[in-house]
Amino acid sequence: MLYLSLKLIHILLAIAAVGANLTYAVWYYRANKYPEFAAVALRGIKLIDDRIANPAYGLLLPVGALMVWVGHLGFGTRWISWAMGLWVLLVLAGVLGFTPTLKRQIAEVDRSGAASPQSQALAGRANAWAAVLGVIVLAILVLMVFKPT
Repeated sequence: MLYLSLKLIHILLAIAAVGANLTYAVWYYRANKYPEFAAVALRGIKLIDDRIANPAYGLLLPVGALMVWVGHLGFGTRWISWAMGLWVLLVLAGVLGFTPTLKRQIAEVDRSGAASPQSQALAGRANAWAAVLGVIVLAILVLMVFKPT
């Protein structure tokens, strides 16, 4: 029963994290279509990232580790160790890439507007980081579902 409870929490955290991330495309679309809305949209992304997605991602590893321990699965199991390694890579890419780029993008939009060359360059960089993060998340999800040996 404990294992299944942890599994439910783990799945809910993954839904919250990935689901929050999926909304960013809508926010970015609105920012691009309505430049006067860009600062609000970018702050919305930052708020969702800081308050929903990142805390959920942060809890996924400890809850997953508890599942491994309670379920007697073993951290040396290939799909578990790969997923944990990708989680570390995901956190590093988020902390060192996406989050600082988003902060700079918000500051630049406030300073120069969404149409400025600097804002556009930062938007491209943020999109590139978002794509990298998306690929890593997809790889983790594939490992969690298919559990390749």
